[in-house]
Amino acid sequence: MKQNKMAPAELRAATALAGIFSLRMLGLFMILPVFMVYAGQLQGATPLLAGLAIGAYGLTQALLQIPFGMLSDRIGRKPVIAGGLLLFALGSVIAAMSTSIIWIIAGRAVQGSGAIAAAIMAFNADLTREQHRTKAMAIIGMSIGLAFMAAMVIGPIINGWIGVPGIFWVSAGLAVGGLAILFMAVPHHAEHHVHRDAELVPSQLSGILADTQLLRLDFGIMVLHMILMANFVAVPLALHQLAQVHIDSHWQVYLPVLLVSVAIMIPFIILAEKHHLLKQVFIGAVAVLVLAELALLAFHDTLVQIILSLVIFFSAFNLLEAMLPSLVSRVAPADRKGTALGVYSSSQFMGAFIGGASGGALYGAFGFTGVFTFTTILASLWLLAAITMKAPAYLNNYLLKVGRVDTEAADQLSQRLNQLPGVAEAVVVAEEGMAYLKVDTHLLDVNALQEFSSDKD
Repeated sequence: MKQNKMAPAELRAATALAGIFSLRMLGLFMILPVFMVYAGQLQGATPLLAGLAIGAYGLTQALLQIPFGMLSDRIGRKPVIAGGLLLFALGSVIAAMSTSIIWIIAGRAVQGSGAIAAAIMAFNADLTREQHRTKAMAIIGMSIGLAFMAAMVIGPIINGWIGVPGIFWVSAGLAVGGLAILFMAVPHHAEHHVHRDAELVPSQLSGILADTQLLRLDFGIMVLHMILMANFVAVPLALHQLAQVHIDSHWQVYLPVLLVSVAIMIPFIILAEKHHLLKQVFIGAVAVLVLAELALLAFHDTLVQIILSLVIFFSAFNLLEAMLPSLVSRVAPADRKGTALGVYSSSQFMGAFIGGASGGALYGAFGFTGVFTFTTILASLWLLAAITMKAPAYLNNYLLKVGRVDTEAADQLSQRLNQLPGVAEAVVVAEEGMAYLKVDTHLLDVNALQEFSSDKD
């Protein structure tokens, strides 16, 4: 079998896991374009509580995704993922049957408690060979982006047919669909162990949390999702109240906005990666985010103003959402990528919770001006943090199975690997029989590296 191609079984597994992830994210996001308009009909609703309902999933997701990932190491991936999907379905049903804002908040929190992100990433690592793991993770990442875009369009359409309670019922159905994929399309895998490139290792947390470069990126993703959720407190109301766009037609705004923003994003991704301008493009995107929030602050009274501001916002948002995980992978030490991504992911979900709650509170107290002033300040603070970051090295992560060795042999092997052309960093973990490397693919001699592999013929 060619080593540079994913095996059909690997591709099927990655696609199935991406399907589960995207169905869940679709269920979480479909209410974003419509909920603030609907919330006024709920018993006890205030802007603060409505914002909490939007972001409540983020708190439980942030708190539970790492413990659930660790639990999946002990009892298996499928039981944890299945349990998470059942919790998501339960939360969806609670929200669907609720006429009180408090019970909607409870339902959203239960939805988020089905925190399966870490378990899915770990299962993905179980089911793919080391050299294809990044490709499989990319498939999952793309599915999340597509799910978000689909949610912005599908949510208002479903709302027009069966209302927001219907959206929650559909979300419950999506969880059942995820369960069907899990048991019918995802292979059973009896062996499971910690993968340092895909999972959080508790003993590494203190070192990751002390890394100021990674903390800048964690702060960035938290701010990005705070801004996203705060915007979805205010923008649907601005479209409905000021631009006089009926809520069922909001998809006609979001669809062209998202398509144009993706078209704008793609050339900058190519520029950043192929021309080694990662830091420049990244800082530029954060600066554009500041401009987008300034535009929403100054111009949110008419449909044209809102559309133009949203094009600017989503162009920056999509670009940053694509670049940030890559930057974390580049900055994190070779054997600590999984831990770095775990902290990053928790920061993202916590940002969603804080953004929804803060956006709701500020809208209730100060209206649109309060929300967009808040998001502009947040984006400006991130720009200051981004400017001071170091330019990331243009190195790729590389995994090599070397077989189980003792600690002394692992240290010696690390030294030998570090001497190979193109290898910038090599860490051999004795008990795992794995070498975690940072490499320059332009200088790397793959054949020389494979001489150290325990899988070589």
